[in-house]
Amino acid sequence: MSLDPKSAETLAVVRRMEAGLAANENDMTQYFHEDFLWRGNQGCGTKNGVEAFRNNWQLPFRAAFTDRDYITEKFMADGEWASCFGHIEATHSGTFMGIPATGKRVRIPYMDFWRVEDGRIVDNPVSVDFASVLMQLGVDIFDGKGWEHYDSGAATPPKPE
Repeated sequence: MSLDPKSAETLAVVRRMEAGLAANENDMTQYFHEDFLWRGNQGCGTKNGVEAFRNNWQLPFRAAFTDRDYITEKFMADGEWASCFGHIEATHSGTFMGIPATGKRVRIPYMDFWRVEDGRIVDNPVSVDFASVLMQLGVDIFDGKGWEHYDSGAATPPKPE
């Protein structure tokens, strides 16, 4: 099934932006509107505009994780919206959430959504699985109470009343 022209155009913008990130480009204004909104999950924050994205996400992320490989598992597009899921494989080379560099290679799972207007991204809801990254670095933010213990059979879920 081929994409309609609008979806194909949106997806092309997103793929160019992802290639720019992977190439460590510094000027992201060709991909993002100056006043775009980057909306991350808890622990990631919200970035209002390209400068805030660069200063409060891109640069700290690059300082904490080097030798990054972006592995997108699947892209999807529908009109002015595109999305993907995948992960970044990177080396923990700088402080992350108070944890000094360990040199460990980690997997950083993510899901990204983008709305494109006039050839640039204007809205970017994102979910980055920092809980998984922290677990790989030896910190269980759920203190053993994550629901994975139901999956392994180590605990039985409570029954609804």
